[in-house]
Amino acid sequence: MAQLWGGRFTKETDQLVYNFNASISFDQKFLQQDIEGSIAHVIMLAKQGILKKEEKDAILKGLTGIREDVEAGKLAITEEYEDIHSFVEANLIERIGDAGKKLHTGRSRNDQVALDMRLYIRLEVLQTDGLLKELLTTLLKMMEDNTETYMPGFTHLQKAQPVTLAHHAGAYFEMFKRDRSRLKDIFYRMNYCPLGAGALAGTTYPLDRNYTASLLGFEGPTLNSMDSVSDRDYVIEFLAALSTIMMHLSRFCEEIIIWNSNEYRFVEIDDAYSTGSSIMPQKKNPDIAELVRGKTGRVYGALMSMLTTMKGIPLAYNKDMQEDKELTFDAIDTAKGCLALFEGMVRTMKFNRDVMEKSAMAGFTNATDAADYLVGKGVPFRDAHGIIGRLVLYCIDKNCSIEDLSIEELKEISPVFEEDVYGAVSLKTCVEKRLTIGAPGPKAMQEVIRMHREYLSKDWQDEDDMFGGRLNETLYREDIKK
Repeated sequence: MAQLWGGRFTKETDQLVYNFNASISFDQKFLQQDIEGSIAHVIMLAKQGILKKEEKDAILKGLTGIREDVEAGKLAITEEYEDIHSFVEANLIERIGDAGKKLHTGRSRNDQVALDMRLYIRLEVLQTDGLLKELLTTLLKMMEDNTETYMPGFTHLQKAQPVTLAHHAGAYFEMFKRDRSRLKDIFYRMNYCPLGAGALAGTTYPLDRNYTASLLGFEGPTLNSMDSVSDRDYVIEFLAALSTIMMHLSRFCEEIIIWNSNEYRFVEIDDAYSTGSSIMPQKKNPDIAELVRGKTGRVYGALMSMLTTMKGIPLAYNKDMQEDKELTFDAIDTAKGCLALFEGMVRTMKFNRDVMEKSAMAGFTNATDAADYLVGKGVPFRDAHGIIGRLVLYCIDKNCSIEDLSIEELKEISPVFEEDVYGAVSLKTCVEKRLTIGAPGPKAMQEVIRMHREYLSKDWQDEDDMFGGRLNETLYREDIKK
């Protein structure tokens, strides 16, 4: 058992207790973050005169050697170590001797793991944002290609009014755009460095926490050492953002599943994103869409687990907080995998435009426009609403659409109808006369598409006032070379 503690203990830890307490099986994901944090800490200690230059050089060489050997498969992370921190420190001491024992000067595992988690989540926020941007690019292409692809819009899963596929896809564009905004907020709120907080009350060593923060690409140090080691708000916020992303994916998947059904036939999912049946040879199942929909609950579960874990924890650090990792790692991997697969499925889908248009024509989606036509002829809206209701009932009895009726039949229901009614209730007219921004009309849609293109041409990750969630390469590399 390789542990970083034990001086005040007279008995070995029970093996079951050790296994229950250990986190190496999952926190080995932090290898990169743990070594980066240790390198920055050592550079700062040497700058402050707490470590000698030769000690710093030996430690940095040892740390980079451990990272390179693990990446090359020459060094294995095994469960003889309690956690990733003990793995790194034990191997460092084995490689460079007593100088390695000074790595932990002015640091606790509490602020160390808080740093590792922050570095890890920060990077995952950026990667998730990148996947969302790819999806938005695909959705924008769908919008650009389908400004005149007519389809029914729904309320209560019943045909309501005609829209375009561009307009429908645009609704999801707005959802995923808001998701990116949430990730940006999370990044800026969490981008402060907890290293130097110690166990909970700081340290007597003259650390330069601002310098450490700058080395690691943070805006600055956290300002309360107790909060620094016990804060997991950023994990909860990220899980909440992932849950919202999954909810949006699930809603879109639900529609794709419906559109893919034999009754709708709006879309054909590419073979690469479909599966067959072991017994029914005709089947082509939307399994990817169904799995994304199903995995949404898995991400929700991680959020609820984290909220429940944190709800009763007194200040400052408690071992309960070790539970912040496994489900969070799983939720991140699940959401990122779903985003990547969903983008590929949507990008390769084929739309049956004729079927979508016929569906819009067959569902009385132009009934509201027919009522507006009567209003334009001087009929009060409430009376027009009743007239069109009777007209729809007549069409249902005859199994036809409004535009299938002759002008004589229309006049029997209301003498106000004239020949121009047919143009007024066509799908093209119903869509094109909706000109307000945010509506499906082509002029309004083109303006929204222009705004979306401009939005995607810029990237908050490129803004000058942030480090981009990476080490400050200039400071970092200069110190490494000294």
